[in-house]
Amino acid sequence: MSLSGAPAAQFDESRPGFLSRERTVAKPGFNRWLVPPAALAIHLCIGMAYGLSVFWLPLSRALSVGAAAPAACPDMSVLTALVTTSCDWRVSDLVIVFSIGIVMLGISAALFGGWLERAGPRKAGLAAALCWSGGFLIGALGVYLHQLWLIWLGMGLIGGIGLGLGYISPVSTLIKWFPDRRGMATGMAIMGFGGGAMIGSPLADTLIKTFRTPDTAGVWQALAVMGIGYFAFMVSGALGYRVPPAGWQPEGWTPPAAKNTMIASGHVHLDQAHKTPQFWLLWLVLCLNVSAGIGVLALASPMLQEIFGGGLIGRSGIALAQLDAAEKGQVAAIAAGFVGLLSLFNILGRFFWASMSDRIGRKTTYAIFFGVGLVLYAAAPWAAGLGSTALFVGMFCIILSMYGGGFATIPAYLADVFGTQFVGAIHGRLLTAWSTAGVVGPLVVTAIRQHQVDAGVQGLDLYSRTMLVLAAFLAAGFLCNLLVRPLAGHWFMDEAQVKGLESKPASVGTVPRGASQGIGRGGVTPAALLAWAVVGLPILWGIWITLAKALILFR
Repeated sequence: MSLSGAPAAQFDESRPGFLSRERTVAKPGFNRWLVPPAALAIHLCIGMAYGLSVFWLPLSRALSVGAAAPAACPDMSVLTALVTTSCDWRVSDLVIVFSIGIVMLGISAALFGGWLERAGPRKAGLAAALCWSGGFLIGALGVYLHQLWLIWLGMGLIGGIGLGLGYISPVSTLIKWFPDRRGMATGMAIMGFGGGAMIGSPLADTLIKTFRTPDTAGVWQALAVMGIGYFAFMVSGALGYRVPPAGWQPEGWTPPAAKNTMIASGHVHLDQAHKTPQFWLLWLVLCLNVSAGIGVLALASPMLQEIFGGGLIGRSGIALAQLDAAEKGQVAAIAAGFVGLLSLFNILGRFFWASMSDRIGRKTTYAIFFGVGLVLYAAAPWAAGLGSTALFVGMFCIILSMYGGGFATIPAYLADVFGTQFVGAIHGRLLTAWSTAGVVGPLVVTAIRQHQVDAGVQGLDLYSRTMLVLAAFLAAGFLCNLLVRPLAGHWFMDEAQVKGLESKPASVGTVPRGASQGIGRGGVTPAALLAWAVVGLPILWGIWITLAKALILFR
């Protein structure tokens, strides 16, 4: 008995806490198909990072709602914009939120990847929920007080940390649950990141319209509601995470034969991975693939409008500048449908190509991305010259599917090369390539376009050079992927090191190698159906909205 009279067992400090990795180790009877919906619940929320632009125009008139003209201060510096309470914000000042978020995604994923492997996905998922949803609530306060620095801090800096933690939290877990389908498993989760904006953008638009009054833009209320909703959804996902015991593998599954030299049979320590040339080759592979794709996303709407102009509404040969205001509105609506269609293929490509990589291999999959993408970029000006909108749109749908596929396939590629022990943390460090590409891609394509505009170039010629530059990016990526080779044996940890690492996080549950003890079994069960319905119905709603908008392209 203790001094208080309570049994000493009640004060056992050796018992792991609720958020510890040990408490997330799966028990016999757990269905591994419950883990992907948990990951999707988090990725569908943080994927709204791609849809934040829906807030910028309403916010640019936040102080002048209902007024004939905005409360503009054209000579306002950025520092003044951060604290002004009398001037409307410029869209260019608001867009910086997205850039801050993407940069912080890469930095936080790199910094906290090792901690995530030790702490486990539940703790990381809850931290992501607090940062991402908290960022929305701080952003709502910033809108209410008309303080731009609070929006930068909340939705950019703090939200960006949530992005990084939320993005990598399921990667290592899913790969360990699905060693037989690595690509498919990560594709399912990362598909959610691409689909977040597809759901969040129309939801945000609906909320803004609901809360809008003659005196308020309705944005701070929308941000607050979404922040609370995202917190609930992400917490439910984080609590649904489970990790397999050390030594677990699917019942009846046999690891790939040693003759497949591109799939490592050992594990590389986190501290050694970045010292290998393979890490930096894969860093360039991801950076170049993303730079090419994100460059197109940055200019998709103006590109279609300026290349085809009046041809989009049956007035072939008429440049965009020659159309009247009503006709320009029609063209803009069609371009919006194009952007939605690209987003849909970005999402579908994440699942399709990642699953395909399980069959044909990651290196072959990336060779297709770069080889086919190069040809399509180079041929895009030709398709536009034919005046074929359908052919041009189809080419870019394929390109964007491979852009999304690159995100979803890279975690499995890393697991193949470096093993699964530290794949989440290694993936976190590799995501700095995304942060770099998020700056390089849009900067390059917009700079080339502006140079052409300054030279008086119009229409198709405005983008022909851009397409060739993006094709060159993919050619360089093709060579980097070609140079990826299996790691030499000295990079891998020996068996004693691996066992020592596995015994720490899995102290409450270990199974012999090759055993399953009923863990991971199951498929279509009531619990699994419910979990998939919770994440699947919002995805279907988002797809329906996207297709409805995209149909205008084919009228």
